[in-house]
Amino acid sequence: MFIQKLDSINGFLRHCFQTKNVRAIKKLHAHLLRTGLLFISPSFESKLIFTYSTCLHRNNSKTVTALLNCINPANPLPFNMIISDYCRNGFSFLALQTFSFMHTNGVPLDTYSFCCASVASCSMKDVKFGAQIHSLVEKSGWLSSVFVGSALVDLYAKLSLINDAAKMFDDIPVKNTVCANALLSGYGEANQWVEGLEFVRKMRALNLKCDNFTLSAMLRACTGLSAIELGSQVHGSVIRMVSDLEDDVFLLSSLIEMYGKCGLVGKAWQVFNLSGFGYNGERKRDVVLWTSMLAVYGRNGDFKKVIELFKEMLREGISPDGVAFVTVISACGHTGHVKLGIQYFESMVSDFGLEPGPEHYSCIVDLLCRAGELERAWKMVNEMTHKENGSYSVSMWGALLNACNEFGNIALGKLAAHKALEMDPHNVGIYVLLSNVYAKFGMWDEIEQLRELMKETGLRKDVGCSWIEITS
Repeated sequence: MFIQKLDSINGFLRHCFQTKNVRAIKKLHAHLLRTGLLFISPSFESKLIFTYSTCLHRNNSKTVTALLNCINPANPLPFNMIISDYCRNGFSFLALQTFSFMHTNGVPLDTYSFCCASVASCSMKDVKFGAQIHSLVEKSGWLSSVFVGSALVDLYAKLSLINDAAKMFDDIPVKNTVCANALLSGYGEANQWVEGLEFVRKMRALNLKCDNFTLSAMLRACTGLSAIELGSQVHGSVIRMVSDLEDDVFLLSSLIEMYGKCGLVGKAWQVFNLSGFGYNGERKRDVVLWTSMLAVYGRNGDFKKVIELFKEMLREGISPDGVAFVTVISACGHTGHVKLGIQYFESMVSDFGLEPGPEHYSCIVDLLCRAGELERAWKMVNEMTHKENGSYSVSMWGALLNACNEFGNIALGKLAAHKALEMDPHNVGIYVLLSNVYAKFGMWDEIEQLRELMKETGLRKDVGCSWIEITS
């Protein structure tokens, strides 16, 4: 009976959280105080405060502080539970406020407090608060905890402060693979592929073992560098070290992407074709693997194969994600399958319940433009411009501008460029596309005016570069 009552109270709190019913929470609070139920478990206190604070206005810090004052400051458990709930539900600012309250009021801070506060700072992209946490960690002696150290490495890495993340890693007295992977992930996010691979060599010197995440990060680095020789060596290590490779979707997709980026489509297909077999002989390939293989064919220009593979994916009962639809609609555009591309686009909502994003609309506009249906594309872009924000439209105007170059429609091209530059005046790509339109028809005076305008606004076209791997 008592357990049923506790369950019903927890259910009521969840309902209040969803409906933001502050009045009902206050009535429950009064009931819990009268009956004494509030004090039987720290869990009740933390859940009540979490529900209270998330239903109030964001800036109502006085109420949150008053609620926290009701908790026994000698016990950090309920505070940690509150911070954890805030972090999990996206209320990072309240998590940091609770952490500050703990520090100010002498509530003991432990590894859980510091780790949750680091995650909240990262979510808020608050470098200053993160640095304050780091300082407090050093002063309080918690730097000896590999968990706290890993959280700080992850914080700096995700905020693109790679040098600070590396220094933090060096300062951790006892390191493990988790904190090493946090730094390795930072190198990957910053596209510092060479530094990431050098760090893996350093891991071996530190007697840190490579796990599946490490191997996946190494493959991503090889993909970024188009280093097929090294990537093949990593593949060999994967086969030797990972016994359950067929269950690791991320490792398999990293292998497929690595071979695809290096132009070895056959190798990518072999990895894909051998994946998905379970111990019972049944085959079930994850949507991530299908999407990776679709992207390989698309990147290498085999658009007919993209459409064939997408159809096979549907036959196997796999529900495609947004990335898969981008690839297949783009492939339809390159192969002239206008009706099929539009059919796939419409099926996103009707059959799979997916909301089309800017990239899907851009693919449809590109599909129509490649088919020469510029007026239809113009109509769609105009509609999207009025419905959504600018992020939806700049890439679409760019696709229309590029089509105007191919089909020789100068008037529509100039109008598309004007619309795009209204939304993003510093988009160098639009200037380049418009310059190509002018060049095609020998409009050299207009090109010179464009160049002068780019100089005045301080814009420069990025210089292209190519990577090749030289083997002996």
